[in-house]
Amino acid sequence: MVDSLDRGSGPEAEAKRCLVIVMAGGQGQRLYPLTRRSAKPAVRFAGGYRIIDFTLSNCLNSGMKRLYVLAQYGSMSLLRHLRRGWGRLLSDDLGEFLEVLPPQQIVGDHWYAGTADAIFQNLYVLQQERPDVVVLLSGDHAYKMDYRPMVRRHLEAGAKLTIASLAVPIEHGKTLGVMTVDEAGQVIEFAEKPDDPKAVPGRPEECLVNMGVYVWDTRALAQEVAADARNDSSHDFGKDIIPSMVERGEGVYAYEFVDQRTGKPAYWRDIGTLESYWSTHMDLVSVLPELDLYDQTWPLYTAHSTYPPAKTVLGHRAQLLDSLVCDGCVVSGAKVERSVLSPGVRVGEGAEIVESIIFDDVVVGPGARIYRGVIDEGMVIPDGFEIGYDAEADAKRFVVGPGGITVVPAGAALD
Repeated sequence: MVDSLDRGSGPEAEAKRCLVIVMAGGQGQRLYPLTRRSAKPAVRFAGGYRIIDFTLSNCLNSGMKRLYVLAQYGSMSLLRHLRRGWGRLLSDDLGEFLEVLPPQQIVGDHWYAGTADAIFQNLYVLQQERPDVVVLLSGDHAYKMDYRPMVRRHLEAGAKLTIASLAVPIEHGKTLGVMTVDEAGQVIEFAEKPDDPKAVPGRPEECLVNMGVYVWDTRALAQEVAADARNDSSHDFGKDIIPSMVERGEGVYAYEFVDQRTGKPAYWRDIGTLESYWSTHMDLVSVLPELDLYDQTWPLYTAHSTYPPAKTVLGHRAQLLDSLVCDGCVVSGAKVERSVLSPGVRVGEGAEIVESIIFDDVVVGPGARIYRGVIDEGMVIPDGFEIGYDAEADAKRFVVGPGGITVVPAGAALD
């Protein structure tokens, strides 16, 4: 597979040699209760999108249009979104596709037991497609990335595995996989969530972390997951396979992800916790966000909305400040500041929403106040009700994260 390198050159040829697999089956416990009934990649994000739209849009913008999505937990909302939003963007006649692969128990009697096991259970796909390389991605990150230069670097190095890496402040490395590389970019050490992350040579304040973006030689991927399946491990790439490959000197390289305009680390966020979910939205509503949703040179695709345009009523009293307001929203003489209103939200007169994320079709009654809240879809916030102003009272009724973010799940009792 990797030896058949006679298919031309250039970005289009590189893309055609790739098969993309997106891991989208995680339960997302740290994002609970937003993941109570939904896979994490399908959680509403930035008003009109789902988290997985970032990864899938990167693929399309990179010219990669042969996509498999591995689903498992709470897959119904994910499947519905993919059907509504993504089927129209790919052409079967041109060999393009997006297929969902749930656990089928073909090679065993269990569900996906880890990221590596999920690939092992679908090795028949690699045998059928026979790509030169597999681009293995996570469906729960927010970033913009052209994968083609990384594939090119992978092929030039003759690597078995190339890992996208990001330079971050060294204290942040304690929650991620940290890599140490030599002058050629080969990974010589890999530690998952180390207590004492090692700094980048010459940059003592930074370490290189694993972004969960991989380019694999197809044969090497198949061999590694097959060997792992015979071991008593957690069957996880970051915990098991990558550290083992690095220790054996199996040709693992790092590709540092930088902003091509500035040369500095590019924007990437792992939407793994309520705090990171909220803080990434606050990044989006800043005056000059690093993650620009309005950049039409790198569009973010999703399902089309059937809502009418957003509307303000009693406009001289309505205040919309540094906020994202989606189609179908009606704001009536209320204040919305540094917040995100998803499609169909209604905000009553005198209400106040600050630094909050409001999901689809929520009704915020007149005089209600919400501060640093995440309100799940379809909720009706009574007139004058307050969320985010009394942490003790909120904790008795809702989920309050360590960072003080109050989440009101769908169906919560409000009195």
